[in-house]
Amino acid sequence: MRFTLGLVGSHFGLEGFVKVRPFSGETAHFFRLKNVTLRQDGAEKPWDVAEVVLRGNFLLMRFAGINNPETARLLGGAEIIVDREYAAPLKEGEYYVEDLKGLKVLTVEGQALGHITDMLEGGGGQLAEVKLPSGEKRFAPFRNEFFGDVNLGEGTIMLLEPWVLD
Repeated sequence: MRFTLGLVGSHFGLEGFVKVRPFSGETAHFFRLKNVTLRQDGAEKPWDVAEVVLRGNFLLMRFAGINNPETARLLGGAEIIVDREYAAPLKEGEYYVEDLKGLKVLTVEGQALGHITDMLEGGGGQLAEVKLPSGEKRFAPFRNEFFGDVNLGEGTIMLLEPWVLD
């Protein structure tokens, strides 16, 4: 499984570095990267990582063969994609979005309500997009007061308050 770690921003300096916005907010796992896939405008291309630097609040990366700001500028907006083993480590109670997609949503009594199709960033936090058996999609706040046990092995997640899908 592959994960999108972050987004390439603007070029930085004269040596071909680009600013990177990590999606997880964490940066330590970027220093282990040897190669990545950059997805830009629907096309994917593998790149070797030449250097990763943390300068102040900025995470900077330089890719092999990119040695000047003109070439680095062309990478702006690209998504950085890696294999699962290079994704940010999880803390207790955290899940990768890709692991949540497809989970069957159950009530406390075990009634199937649908399945998670996506996770979106809402104004107040993450929202789970739930596809109902009718094909209709609804959103529920992905918070502890609404969602309970996540069982990745069985592919289920418990919705404690089914009314949020009404």
